Amino acid sequence: MATMHAAQFVREARLRAGLTQRALASRAGVSQPLVARIESGHVEPAFERVLELVRACGFDLEIHVVPLDEDAWTLAEQGAQLDPDSRLDRLIAGVELAREAHGDA
Repeated sequence: MATMHAAQFVREARLRAGLTQRALASRAGVSQPLVARIESGHVEPAFERVLELVRACGFDLEIHVVPLDEDAWTLAEQGAQLDPDSRLDRLIAGVELAREAHGDA
């Protein structure tokens, strides 16, 4: 499961818009050092602030509530409890299974 943080949303929107941190700060009515601290992950802003900054770049965030995939969550939790060698064994077994399914074995 991929997780994105406020820093990634703000930086991605700014770069796509071709803006400097100073230009984004000016558009959003905040300081450039605040934009830098958010992008570096030193400040975890409220959702409203992230949305404000992304919109100042000319973009919007589309958020959806979807059902939780309990099976994937359970597998992730189980994997987190494994030692590194067991994780590697599981990964190799998955790659081998995928190769067999595609006839690459």
